[in-house]
Parts: sequence; C-alpha cells; structure tokens
Amino acid sequence: MLQLQGTWLSHLKSECDKPYFKALSTFVQSEYSEQSCYPPIDQLFNAFSCCSFEAVRVVIIGQDPYHSEGQANGLCFSVNEGMGHPPSLRNIFKELEVDMKLSYPESGDLTEWAHQGVFLLNATLSVRSKEAGSHQNQGWEDFTDSVIKILSEQKTDLIFLLWGSFAKNKKKLIDTCKHFVLESGHPSPMSANRGYWFGNKHFSKTNALLSIKGKSEIKWGSF
Repeated sequence: MLQLQGTWLSHLKSECDKPYFKALSTFVQSEYSEQSCYPPIDQLFNAFSCCSFEAVRVVIIGQDPYHSEGQANGLCFSVNEGMGHPPSLRNIFKELEVDMKLSYPESGDLTEWAHQGVFLLNATLSVRSKEAGSHQNQGWEDFTDSVIKILSEQKTDLIFLLWGSFAKNKKKLIDTCKHFVLESGHPSPMSANRGYWFGNKHFSKTNALLSIKGKSEIKWGSF
C-alpha cells in the first residue's frame, strides 16, 4: 500500500482510504515490480516529504515525471544532481537568470526550493520508463487534484504558479479569493519560443507577493 508520511498524512488520510487510492496503490506496486518505472518508488512522495503541509507557501504544478533513467526525483521539473537539464528546466533557469539577475544554476535538483516551501507537485507521480503518460488515468490525478483542493481550503495566501494549459486547468480547484494565481505559457521550447514563457517574471512576482504578506522571499538561486 502506498503510504504518505509526516504531517501530510493527517490531511490526506481519508483520501488514502478511498477505493480508488487502494486500486492505484495496487497498480503502482505491480508496475514497479514488473517494469522499470520512475522516480524510484521511495521517492514517489518526495514533493511531500521535502515540503511539509505547514511549510507550503508556493505551489508549482507539473504533469508527468521524466521517463528517462536517472532523471526523476519526485519533484516536478527537477532532475537529480549531475543530470543534464531537460529543455523545460533549461528555459525555467533562463527566465530565472533574467528575472532575478542570477547565474544559471549548475544543478537541476530543485530540492532547495522545496525546503523553502515551494511544493513541486506533478499531477501524475509515476511513469514507466520511456513511456510518457503511461501511468495517467490510474488514479494519480484524482489524488493530486484532492491535494490541491485541500491546500486551497485549509491554507491562505498561497501562490500558485500555473505554467501551460494543463496546469491552468487546475485553477478551478483553487479559491482565488484566498490565494494568488500567476499564469503563463509552459516553459517547454514549443511554448517558450512562441513568446508564452519568457518574460513572465514569476520568480520576482512571487517574492514580491511573499514580501507583501510579511513572509521571507524564496532564494531561487541558493542551490
């Protein structure tokens, strides 16, 4: 049985007890025992373990984990230390360079963002090797939609960064009277090169909103 740890469990216990989650758990365990899947099974809930429920200040929503060996570490858009940067991550860092006047990061591991309260949530938390989208429509989306709704209901003044049409569709789960929502195109080359990503200034805008609320800013380049 898939099992959350820490403070998230108290907020999501009822969700984890639902029939769909038990079926999802069976599916995932079968896939990992019979196929090569990513991220490693002990990192499935890395977004949760690296950023407690209480610590969440910013939410970034991705879609699927990377499906090549050694890349995915359970945080959306993030790759393990020493791995090359996929195209979307390169464009995220290029925007970060210009927006925050920072050097391009050497590491693509975004764990330090998570430790500062940036919740890096993929809609689907697992994938079969070299088969993009292979674990979609098995229950992960029901679970992660519930996570977004619970964050929206139980917290205030979160900043949701919705990049691309998939993430923007999650806006309906968010109470925009209680939270901030920043939207732009996706950082993938197709979207970015058409002018829908670069110049969104989401990193500086996020820090400005945090500052207005008396919260410490995110050190986007601290890693």
